Amino acid sequence: MNQLTDIDRTLSAPRLPHGLDTPVVVVDLDRVDANIARMQAHLDERGVALRPHAKTHKSPFFAQLQLEAGAVGITVATLGEAQVMADAGIDDVFVAYPLWAVGDKAGRLQALAGRVRLAVGADSVEGVRQLGRAVAGSSARLEVMIEVDSGEGRTGTDAARAVEVARAVTEAGLTLRGVFTHGGHAYRGPDRVAGAAEDEGSTLGAVLRALLDAGFEVPVVSAGSTPTAVASAAAPITEERPGTYVFGDRQQANLGGSDPATLALAVAATVVSTAVPGRCVLDSGAKMLAKDKPDWLAGHGVVPQLPGAVIRSVYDHHAVVDLADDAPPPRVGDIVAVVPNHACPVVNLTDELLLTRAGEVVERLPVLARGRNG
Repeated sequence: MNQLTDIDRTLSAPRLPHGLDTPVVVVDLDRVDANIARMQAHLDERGVALRPHAKTHKSPFFAQLQLEAGAVGITVATLGEAQVMADAGIDDVFVAYPLWAVGDKAGRLQALAGRVRLAVGADSVEGVRQLGRAVAGSSARLEVMIEVDSGEGRTGTDAARAVEVARAVTEAGLTLRGVFTHGGHAYRGPDRVAGAAEDEGSTLGAVLRALLDAGFEVPVVSAGSTPTAVASAAAPITEERPGTYVFGDRQQANLGGSDPATLALAVAATVVSTAVPGRCVLDSGAKMLAKDKPDWLAGHGVVPQLPGAVIRSVYDHHAVVDLADDAPPPRVGDIVAVVPNHACPVVNLTDELLLTRAGEVVERLPVLARGRNG
């Protein structure tokens, strides 16, 4: 028996155009518009700025849509992504990562900081000092956001050490923009989302007090993650950095971060085999769907056109689908829409996105920041 959740059974995939050459990633722009507007409205109502994370779409096209809707700037994960956004004319970028700027990366950082308003993350004195060395002797103005750990246990410092990092920012001749965190422990399950949102606020509040008590100005207090963005959007937080909301995916729908009815991204796949009873095989394997699989979700994606079906395993170019008990198998040659567990790596695995409106292709969009991982 497939262990689909109640939410899984309500997921709605984008409508697929006819005559597709699969596998291909399809993005429904009408649903994208709805998702962008919804998140912007939620944060506008709370008086909190939106700085969406572009690691999901990796495209200036979607970043511009978010900015036009009211976002204050763009968040990225890497210097390479930042350069792609800057080359497209986006002039306010935050690299939400503890960047270690040496060698060629130091030169790229200095050049980029001379072109756009740029902030980078740091969670150590050593990291800040290296940022200072990277831009020393130039007219580039680099801002720093201090990362703090609110419970994910990945990167980020604590309140006491944040003061030391802030002092290093001043000593390096850099500008302190603020502090940020990522409530990534929300992804450990639907029952963890509310607690992770609370952790973001309380942790950032403690760090903010410590920095203010030490005499620092802290203009920006930034939280980030699609599941927690709305719930944590309250004082002292001034900015949110969700990313996946722009497309949505199976994981976000189950975590409450996406509307199951407006999932905007799907992988179009063809049924290539029905040789094993109770199963079918699709032509979209791990090199299209990735292998992200939370412990609390069964399988690697779902196929709404095949009610009750779940992708039980993926190989490089095969996706093995368990069909619901007694369900008739699809036919070889049928094209179906797969809702992936996690949209972000899916986008980074493809050269282009097929953009649609009302089920009709309007553009083939190159993923310009694909592979820009450093």
